[in-house]
Amino acid sequence: MSIPILILYFVIFIALELVYFKIADRYNIIDKPNHRSSHSSITIRGGGIIFPLAVLAYSLTNGFQNFYFVIGLLAISTISFLDDILTLNNKVRLSIHLTSVLLLFFQWDLFSLSWYWVLIALIFVIATINAYNFMDGINGITGGYSLLTIATLYYINTQVVAFTSNELLIVVGLSLIVFNFFNFRTKAKCFAGDVGSVSVAFIIVFFIGQLILTTQNLSYILLLLVYGTDTAFTVLFRKIRKENIFEAHRSHFYQFLSNQLKYAHIFVSFIYIMAQLLINIALILLINANMLYVTGMFLTFVFIYLVLRFVFEGKEKLLVSYHH
Repeated sequence: MSIPILILYFVIFIALELVYFKIADRYNIIDKPNHRSSHSSITIRGGGIIFPLAVLAYSLTNGFQNFYFVIGLLAISTISFLDDILTLNNKVRLSIHLTSVLLLFFQWDLFSLSWYWVLIALIFVIATINAYNFMDGINGITGGYSLLTIATLYYINTQVVAFTSNELLIVVGLSLIVFNFFNFRTKAKCFAGDVGSVSVAFIIVFFIGQLILTTQNLSYILLLLVYGTDTAFTVLFRKIRKENIFEAHRSHFYQFLSNQLKYAHIFVSFIYIMAQLLINIALILLINANMLYVTGMFLTFVFIYLVLRFVFEGKEKLLVSYHH
């Protein structure tokens, strides 16, 4: 992709984001702080709409490649955007999510594999989309974490094994840079919204799925280890405390650091991104090594994560229910 084309995409994405801000301001698409929020001022919601728009722009100018993926992305992004504005019926939202995931599976040609691989993929995709949605709670975390993931996938695609389009990775990366400019700051201009967190999760899952199918190596799931670990153990701790895991909450470790300990959002986001960066480097170095090394890396990170949670939050806060 030439430099002039890159600059053109970048300018178009900035223009699209600014136009969206005008529309959001006009139609009151904003995020008002409440008791579950990690922010204290009214902010434009749905700035992450730039992610599916970027993929659509690339597809329209490149022969509509990855047709099923793009249609699935547009469907899940549209329903998420409507949910941002209207709060839709769960059955409607979940049916569109499932349809989009099945379209993604068609794109991967997954239905040619055994049924249990389809089931594993379904669990992975739905879990990842939900994890991304849960983790999108402070400035910079989703935009920064996703940019790191796309940059890592670009490195793998160019230096380790070719599995996807470099140009599409670059375009998604540019949209993330634009979004981060408005979000990765002390006072964010916009939040991703469900449309942003869900769509970028769908995009990243598409790339990681391509990578796993090309290499036949499930270890690449660890490119999302930090998000996955925080989400999985937060749900586990909530189950132990007998809380309703489907209710909105502020129980993630990043939320404790930013809300209770009052660490700056961008500092907490930076810590999460750096932790995943170290994992990504180790994963790339170990990817052709014995599986025991990768397993050891995974268990080491989970151990460190749990130690930090118990040190900072304490056993009683994590495990004891206060609801009678």
